[in-house]
Amino acid sequence: MSASIDLDTLTDFFDRYGAALTAADVPGIAACYALPGLVVADSYSFSFASPAAVALSFVGAAPDYRERQLVAAHAQIRDVRRLSGALTLVAVEWEYLDSAGRAVPGESYQYLLRTAAGGPVICTVIRAG
Repeated sequence: MSASIDLDTLTDFFDRYGAALTAADVPGIAACYALPGLVVADSYSFSFASPAAVALSFVGAAPDYRERQLVAAHAQIRDVRRLSGALTLVAVEWEYLDSAGRAVPGESYQYLLRTAAGGPVICTVIRAG
C-alpha cells in the first residue's frame, strides 16, 4: 500500500491517542496499534500480538495518570521522517495537563507508524530517554 501522511493527519491521530491514554480508554488505545506491535526502551522490550495484550501493557498507566491527576495529553510533534510510502517515523514530546490546569512535562517517544486504509497505526514505540 502506498500512502502518504500529512501533519494534520498526524496531529489528529496523536490527539485521539492522547485522549484515549488519559481517559484509560483501553479499546481506544488498542485501536491505535498495528498488530503485532513492539515497545522498546533502554532497559526493556516487549511485543504484543492481540488487542488484549495491548490492553494489558497499558493497565499500569491508568493509575499513574490518576495519581498524577493528569487529565489531558498533548503531543508536540518534533520531527517527521517518511521512510517509505506507508511507513513514517515520528518524534513526539508529550505534554500533560493536570486537573488544576497546569502543564506537566512528559516523555519523548519515537513512533513508527504505518499508514493503513483507516489511517495511521503504531507499529513500534521507542522510549527516547
